[in-house]
Amino acid sequence: MRLSCSVEPHNNRSVMNPWRLKLLSRLDTLGTIRAVAKAANLSPSNVSQQLALLEAETRTRLLERTGRRVRLTPAGLILARRARAILDHMDAVEAELRGFDEEPAGLVRMGAFQSAIHSMTVPAVTRLAREHPGLTVELLQMEPHESMPALRGGDADIIITTTNFDEFPLGPDLDLVPLATDPILLVVPPGHPATGRGTVDIAAYADEPWAFDMPQSYMANVALRLCRQSGFEPRVVCRFSNYLMTLQHVEAGLSIALLPGLAVDPRYRVVTRELTTPVTRTITAVIRRGAPPRAAVRVVLDALRHHPHPPLLGGE
Repeated sequence: MRLSCSVEPHNNRSVMNPWRLKLLSRLDTLGTIRAVAKAANLSPSNVSQQLALLEAETRTRLLERTGRRVRLTPAGLILARRARAILDHMDAVEAELRGFDEEPAGLVRMGAFQSAIHSMTVPAVTRLAREHPGLTVELLQMEPHESMPALRGGDADIIITTTNFDEFPLGPDLDLVPLATDPILLVVPPGHPATGRGTVDIAAYADEPWAFDMPQSYMANVALRLCRQSGFEPRVVCRFSNYLMTLQHVEAGLSIALLPGLAVDPRYRVVTRELTTPVTRTITAVIRRGAPPRAAVRVVLDALRHHPHPPLLGGE
């Protein structure tokens, strides 16, 4: 089914191609032709050609060159930001026509950070597969700094992120659905002095070997900030992009770590302790604001909101 948006009276054949609108929206989100080409699996010259065709379709100058880069003109910026709502509305109409008076169906792309995958999204998607067999949920592992541009650029329909990630603020173009509050915990191996009762001050562990996430990731930044606020520079002995590898390293007695509660898998023999000064993150599902979300998106949001989340660990 091909949908187009007319930009002239009905008797004029000029139309805006939805695919080119999506490329323009991605340019607004990603900033460069090269980044758009990579995201769309196209060559930069192909992207430039498609955007030139969009300018011809709209009879409007949408791009201007500044040195070796291009940027959106004021008209291009308006169209790029309206394009996302236009495309969402078209998707919703197409989904309604396809599934009129039927169960929610079609593809929903959901981006989520690592610890939310196994604890929140997989259980919800498992339930949805039983209840709505015509629905397909594509799970995409994304850090908060990746998921927000993906949502705004149309590469994800729903993301699970944290409202505590200041680098990518949640603006008025987005709708938030709060899901859970997750504490940041000190994670130590069995038999460690920190395995006693009560809360802990991480300043007492300044000389310990630390396991960190990859540089510039959300949790690496949080852990580094908390250590520095406690008056020390952590001695980082390993970095893993996978929380299960971090837990294995801690379990072996090779390090300690700061991890979100949802990341602590009960299969590993580790001990968690709450911090003396509590630190939490708010976990939120986010969708684009604009046209009402299609039925498939609504049913996924409902599954996330109503699915019981696993209890957090408090000790051995």
